[in-house]
Amino acid sequence: MEEMIDALPQHTCGWTKGNITFYKYQEFWISKSHLEANILAQQSFKAEPSDVFLCSAPKTGTTWLKSLAFAIVTRERFDKSTTPLLTKFVHECVPHLERPLVVEYEDIRKNLSLPLIGTHLPYSSLPESVISSNCKIVYIYRNIKDVIVSHYHFLREGSKLPMEDAPFEEAFEEFCHGVSAYGPYWDHVLGYWKASLERPEHILLLKYEDLKSDPKSNVKRLASFIGCPFSFNEEEAGVVDNIIRFCGFENMSNLEVNKTGKLKGSIFENRFFYRKAKDGDWKNYFTNEMKTNIDKLTDEKFTGTGLILK
Repeated sequence: MEEMIDALPQHTCGWTKGNITFYKYQEFWISKSHLEANILAQQSFKAEPSDVFLCSAPKTGTTWLKSLAFAIVTRERFDKSTTPLLTKFVHECVPHLERPLVVEYEDIRKNLSLPLIGTHLPYSSLPESVISSNCKIVYIYRNIKDVIVSHYHFLREGSKLPMEDAPFEEAFEEFCHGVSAYGPYWDHVLGYWKASLERPEHILLLKYEDLKSDPKSNVKRLASFIGCPFSFNEEEAGVVDNIIRFCGFENMSNLEVNKTGKLKGSIFENRFFYRKAKDGDWKNYFTNEMKTNIDKLTDEKFTGTGLILK
């Protein structure tokens, strides 16, 4: 595996001062540690029909989606005073497929009878069993401009660089050339979008901005899709509203577990996953030329799909 990986095209992000290197594998860019785990997962991971995969490109609402799905699935076992989300980082509660220790997922599924697992892999690179098992797939996507800004800050903070030492302009240009974690971003979105047209009963697309503007109907939609619909009595009792409030940015970002520590083997501290969660933050970073260029690119990639990412 080591020889195969070393022979792949590589790109070291200059603006991170050499701290971040991506490898191009199956037409997308990925870090070496995640690539190794991805290859192992493709070779050996066996999905079950009852599984629910929470899929996303990085920085599109992954942490929020995982929190909501976990709270929905476990609501009969835990309430807001006993949920593991109070003391355990959400990415441990809902493990990532391309983490080095996939056994984490098996352990947590066994202990909590959870069907949930997350991944950033493009649809075309998912383990074959994920498709053949007909398990449920939920995919979240987001305005490309805010994704660029969030991606920039995440890698910058992981590289321990102040903004003055990490030019945003360079990060922007890389992203527009398709170089980003699990990018090109547009290919990532289009892969799941096309699959959702072919397999609508198995794949649900959620838009980050829609989840923010109308959380209740979208959370109910998510719960129904993954097989855990809210009853009339639950809705009357405020269960849906309580989950939305608990999993909201204000609450989650202030939990001690999300302000300290980091995942084993990761360069990213837990707090990096809770930066702003605001729509339109890109306006603080983009020049008029940047906006024009990315809007043109977005139009070229998504014309005719009905998807709005700008």
